[in-house]
Amino acid sequence: MKVAQVNENSVIVYFSDTVSEQTADSIASALPAIRAQLEQYVVDIVPSYTSILISVDLLTIGMSDFCQQLEQVLAERSGSAVFSQIKTIELPVYYGAEVALDAETICEHTGLTFQQVVDIHSSTTYRVYAIGFAPGFAYLGNTDERIAIPRKQTPRLNVPAGSLALADRQTAIYPKASPGGWQVIGRTPLNLIDFERENLSVFEMGAQVRFKAIDRATFLKMGGVLPIESVKDSAQEQEGEHGA
Repeated sequence: MKVAQVNENSVIVYFSDTVSEQTADSIASALPAIRAQLEQYVVDIVPSYTSILISVDLLTIGMSDFCQQLEQVLAERSGSAVFSQIKTIELPVYYGAEVALDAETICEHTGLTFQQVVDIHSSTTYRVYAIGFAPGFAYLGNTDERIAIPRKQTPRLNVPAGSLALADRQTAIYPKASPGGWQVIGRTPLNLIDFERENLSVFEMGAQVRFKAIDRATFLKMGGVLPIESVKDSAQEQEGEHGA
C-alpha cells in the first residue's frame, strides 16, 4: 500500500498493482474507516479498481497532517472486519431474446449456446471493483473465461436502461439509457439509481453480486420494459389464442 499526493488538495492510496478480490477487500475495509475518522477533512472520496482518490479540505487541515493521519487510519484498520460486512446483492435478470441484443454475437464468439452463456453468467458471484462512467454503473468481475468477449467495435448510440452486458471479463448493468459498447445479454426490471445513497447506487465497493434468471412474465410484473415491437407481438399472439 502506498499513499501519494496527486496535487495541492488531493491524495491517492494505492492498494495493489492488480485487480483482485483481495484488493477489493482492502478498499472495502478502508472506505468506512476513512469516512468515520477523517470525514471532517474530506471533500470527496473516489474508489477505483486498485486505489482510492481523496480530495482534502485544506481550510480544515494541512496536507502533510492529513497524510499522516490517513496513514495511521489505514495502518490501524481491521482487515478482518470487512468480511462480516460484505454485502451480497441479488438482482433479477430477464435473458430473453427481446432484450439480449448481442446474444448471436456472443454465441459466435464463445462457441456456446446462449442458454450455456446464461447458465455460466448467472451461476457466478461477482465483486464490485469500481463504480463510474455514469452514476450507478458498477464494474463487476470476474466473469468466467468461457464467456469473455471484447467490447463492440462500434458502440450503440442508445443502450436501454437496465441492460446487463459483458466486456472482456467484466459484466455491468446500464442504470440509465446511454451510449455504450458492451455486449448486451439481458435486462433487469429494477431501477438501480437510489438518490438516498451517497454513491447514488444500490452497489457498494467490494460488495458481492449475483444474478437470478427470471422469465418474461416475472420481468413484466416487476416493472420491466420491453421493446414496443415485442409487446405488440405478444398482444397479437394472445388475441389469436382467445380467438381460436
